[in-house]
Amino acid sequence: MRKKVTLKQLAKELNLSISTVSKSLKNDPEISQKTINRVHELADFYNYKPNALAVSLKSSRTKTIGVILPEILNHFFAKALYGIEKEASNHGYKILTCITNESYDKEVEYVEMLNYSSVDGFIVALSEETQVLNKFDHYAALKRDKVPMVMFDRVIDEIDCDKVIVDDENASKNAVQYLIDSGCSKIGLITTIGDLSVAKHRIQGAKAAVADKDVELHEFKLKGASRAEEEILAFLKSTDLDAVLGLDETSAAVTINSCHRLGYKIPKDISVIGFTDGLLSKHSFPKLSTVSQHAEDLGERAVQVLINNIENDDEKYVPKTQIVKTSLILRDSTN
Repeated sequence: MRKKVTLKQLAKELNLSISTVSKSLKNDPEISQKTINRVHELADFYNYKPNALAVSLKSSRTKTIGVILPEILNHFFAKALYGIEKEASNHGYKILTCITNESYDKEVEYVEMLNYSSVDGFIVALSEETQVLNKFDHYAALKRDKVPMVMFDRVIDEIDCDKVIVDDENASKNAVQYLIDSGCSKIGLITTIGDLSVAKHRIQGAKAAVADKDVELHEFKLKGASRAEEEILAFLKSTDLDAVLGLDETSAAVTINSCHRLGYKIPKDISVIGFTDGLLSKHSFPKLSTVSQHAEDLGERAVQVLINNIENDDEKYVPKTQIVKTSLILRDSTN
């Protein structure tokens, strides 16, 4: 294997200064085209690559973004990560991704690790445990150190940073309103993510939709995904619902399975709408009507906001919240 060559070695072999070689590699107009060609030819011969650490120390940037996600098996976060990586790459940035598996301790550990690694900024979706514990000192520390940060989807008011979200409250309100307009009057709200901010906003939206209407709203927070079907079966048996809004994709998909077990016809006996237009929605039977949060767009927007903040470095910059619109995708589980 050919030994890696340094900038200093290139300069020595070409009998040029290190500065001239460096400028030639950047096609600096100060350098003659003949010299630029000589430098590039030798650099190509040795497969020379600039030392990333040296470049970052000189520019004070690493062109790297730290991404912290609560999980990756969830279709929404997988699509968001796809959008983040694609948009970061388009801007010449790399990403370092850490998965907290909904753990506060892991989240703290990863924030410290990535910050120590000198990433240029963070894109974050909070873990469930962090929101339950209501502990955000690790992000307050980033804020004090003026580290650029964008929170997306799962965000908090306590930290004043850029945020990219969907309007969960309005999305839920529109979904429930569609069910009401379809003739439904006893609507269940089922969720496996009841402790998260997004679920709370969706519940608020559902309540706003039924306000001053002769419509019953029944909330049901699952104790855990492991016994979701048994719990939903019991809930459906104890209520006479004609519609369900699953506040996450899992609860909606399991509701469809439970309805089949009870002999309910969908959507004749009961209509079902979920959140997140993932694989479960597209391949359930019947196919699930759902609120699409456009996760890929959300990820791309988060990168755009963060890089704008990193590269402008404006001390008077005021963080903003950007909202990505949702879409109600109607399929066979609703009338």
